[in-house]
Parts: sequence; structure tokens; C-alpha cells
Amino acid sequence: MESHDVASYQDLPDDLFTRAEFREELVEDTGFSNYSYWQSTIRTFFKSTVVKVTVALVLVLVTFTFAFPYISNADPYKVSLSSKEWNLPPSREHPFGTDGVGRDIWARVWYGTRTSFLLALVVAVLEVGIGVIVGAVWGYYRKLDTLMFGIYNTITNIPSTIYLVIIAYIMKPSIVTIIIALVSSGWISEARWFRNKILALREADYNVASTCLKTPVNRIVSRNIVPHIMSLIIMDAALTIPSSIGSEVFLSFIGLGIPAEMVTLGNLVNQGRSAFLVYPFQMIFPTAILCVITVSFYIIGNKFADASDPRNHV
Repeated sequence: MESHDVASYQDLPDDLFTRAEFREELVEDTGFSNYSYWQSTIRTFFKSTVVKVTVALVLVLVTFTFAFPYISNADPYKVSLSSKEWNLPPSREHPFGTDGVGRDIWARVWYGTRTSFLLALVVAVLEVGIGVIVGAVWGYYRKLDTLMFGIYNTITNIPSTIYLVIIAYIMKPSIVTIIIALVSSGWISEARWFRNKILALREADYNVASTCLKTPVNRIVSRNIVPHIMSLIIMDAALTIPSSIGSEVFLSFIGLGIPAEMVTLGNLVNQGRSAFLVYPFQMIFPTAILCVITVSFYIIGNKFADASDPRNHV
């Protein structure tokens, strides 16, 4: 600093300055910020216009699907005895047309979407829930590696398609059968994935300190590990939903899914396939709804994964 600048500062009157008082209770305030992980994650997540449109579309679709039975008197199981009502093209009375026995495809699509949503939600909760619990224990207790890797290799070495077909074929076709088939083949992959994430958290300094202080393992897992992977749990559940619906459609396609008399997206796609060359609308509409659901949840899951990374929080 030049000498004339120093002199100019010295000429400033003292009454322009106020001495800051020392307050011991405020000493630590400078070590904290108003940063919130979840607020930053949600803010980053909704920055994208694609996310806003996709989330709005999913909310409208889910709301309409579950509200449809209460706002419409259309019966998805009503069969028409008149052949004039069979295989009708889309119209004002039947927006998606009718099938080979006169049933309203519009009503059947929304009832089927609701059933597929509920099925996928149960599978996602069970599959991810079991995977998180087993993965947390597996990642913390390294002695379980031999047992768990044996189970993992046994299940994953069998192609998932064959595994699903075998279980669905042995058990009576039903929603419970589909849930058991999907969860029993998917939980171990979820557990392995979460185990790898938890291993990194296990060696963190605060967990090492907790172990040295004889903190119970269940408390370490529930307080120090699981909260740090909540964003991963939400993301994984969002991606499991479309995957479960796709598996249900596949099993219905090969005739081992939910009984044909029950309305699901898988059964609708399978039934429309047989008449596709003559009446393509019977397959196009349920397939379009299925594609919208699948693509939307994949976008939401992947975008949430990006938003949950603290490096993207600015």
C-alpha cells in the first residue's frame, strides 16, 4: 500500500467505526451455514423443465387412474351380447374402442393401470426395503461376505427370465405369485448395490469414532448409515416401478402372468396383440400408456440421482 493511502486512512475520524463486542455464545455461528441437503436436492431436481413436465404428467396420470372408478360408471368387465358392439373403433362413447366381446377398452386401460401401479409399488417397497436392510447388515458385517456372495452368485447366475418363468409356472398365477417372483429375484441385487455404497460409509471417520465409543451397531446403521442413502433409496424405488410393470407385461405376454380375467396392462397388451393386424387400436392404447409410465419414471429416477449428488448443488 502506498504511503499517501496509509496517511488518508489515519486521518479518518474514530466515530465512524464501532468496535465489535466479543460474545462467547456466538463464537461457533461462523462454523455453520444455512445449507440444507434436501432443500438443495429438491431445488436442483426441479430446475429442469423436463422434470417439471414429467412429474406433472405422472401426478395427473396417477390421480386420474385412482379416481377413475369414482368419476365414471364404465364397467371394464361388461360383455356385450350384441356383435355390433364388438371391436368398435375409437369414438365419443368409447374413446379407446371396444375389444372382441364388446368391453370398453377405455375403462379397462385405467383399471389395468391402477392394478399395475399397485403391483409395482408393492414390489418396489419390498424389493428395495429388503435390499436396504440386508445390504446395510452385509456392508457392516464383513464376515457375511462368504454366505451372501454365495447367495448372490446362485441367484444371479440363473437368467432372470428363466427364474421368473419357473416361479410363475410352479405357483398358481396371481398377483401374489408375481410379487413373490419379482421380489425373490431382485432383492439380492439391491442388497449388493447398497452393500457397496454402505462399505464406503462404514469407513467414514464418524462411524469409526462411533465404533470406538461402543455405539450399538443398530444405532450406527439407523442413524449414521441409512439416512445418508435415503436419496439412493428413493431413486432406486422410482426405477424399480417401471421395471416391475415391464416384468408383469412380459409374464402376461408368455401366458404366465396374472390370470387373464383380471385387468392389468400386461393382460391388455397381450390380448391386443392377438388382434393387432385387424384392430391395432386394441394394443396401441394400453401400450402407449405403458410407455408413458415407463419413460416418465426412468426420467424421474435418473434426474433425481443427478440432483441428489451434492456436487450439483450450487
